[in-house]
Amino acid sequence: MPTRARDLGIVIGDHPTGPQNAITDVPGVRVAHTTLVEGEGDLKRGYGPIRTGVTLVEPRPDVASSPVFAGFHRLNGNGEMTGLQWIKENGALTTPIGLTNSHSVGVVRDAIVARLADQRPDRDLFWLLPVVAETWDGILNDINGQHVRAEHVHSAFDELDGGAVAEGGVGGGTGMICHEFKGGIGTSSRRLAEDAGGYTVGVLVQANYGRRARLRINGAPVGERIGTDVTPSPYDGAVGLAGSGSIIVVVATDAPLLPHQCDRLAQRAALGIGRMGGTGEHGSGDLVLSFATGNTGLPPVGFEEPGGATELPVRMVTNPAIDPLFDLVIEATEEAIVNALVAADTTVGRDGLTAHALDHDLLRSALGLA
Repeated sequence: MPTRARDLGIVIGDHPTGPQNAITDVPGVRVAHTTLVEGEGDLKRGYGPIRTGVTLVEPRPDVASSPVFAGFHRLNGNGEMTGLQWIKENGALTTPIGLTNSHSVGVVRDAIVARLADQRPDRDLFWLLPVVAETWDGILNDINGQHVRAEHVHSAFDELDGGAVAEGGVGGGTGMICHEFKGGIGTSSRRLAEDAGGYTVGVLVQANYGRRARLRINGAPVGERIGTDVTPSPYDGAVGLAGSGSIIVVVATDAPLLPHQCDRLAQRAALGIGRMGGTGEHGSGDLVLSFATGNTGLPPVGFEEPGGATELPVRMVTNPAIDPLFDLVIEATEEAIVNALVAADTTVGRDGLTAHALDHDLLRSALGLA
């Protein structure tokens, strides 16, 4: 298994994690990746080198038939996440979430539609507005070659699992860069004590943002102590402004939240990004989707409600009870980003451009743990 923050003695916050310290600690949530790595050397559009992939996050099995309440927050909008208008209007998420590179959003969205349509052969009249989000991997990957195909999405569907989650340069995070180190996928979770509700919050990030000098971990100026004179930046010799890029954050909880409360939870994830040194740069797409599985029995979206129901009882946490959840999502977001960094391996991409891993010994020294 790749190294994680806690393997290095790095503990973020003071709340306990779930068993996997992953978004899959929220019951019913499953994750899978398809990773595409092929070729080396000079960029040749359509041929490679390929450093990309797709990641799926499923809120619960058959979410199209049993939606979850959801919300959204935009820290900076230079990015794409499909399906948001219906979530803003309807307050519910009805599909798995896809994460990929900027120029493969369409194929991932269409493949999710096809997969869910195949699962509902008895229903001709329904619509699907999948959520698919992106970050740009063009420094390392032949992004204009559009190498992600429907078959890769279907492979991820086949591998969906509720256990440990692979991190670093996998799935949609394969070609991503974070604070000018190799970045990618990271995850973490936090759990409240039973007398405080016992709820779990899980976070998964696709981290591809940030300037080196601003990187902070547990408040320590790690990016200043491990500067580009120590570990070179992949932007050296590349077209692109250091710090441009994006981060996608997916927040899950089993707390019974209503859509407006999901919005509030998503907003607090941005504080976790800020604690790491992210500022929502002009060139960055920093988007957060939050969903809550604590309510069940929500009707599937369709042209008519099953059974003609006109009312549905739902639950919500009270305002005093939501404050501890804010703490959990901030901590889990910060640790998920650190996990993405420490799990990632040095990656050589197109034209020999290199995103170096964050060296574990240097990191421990920068944090005073060596």
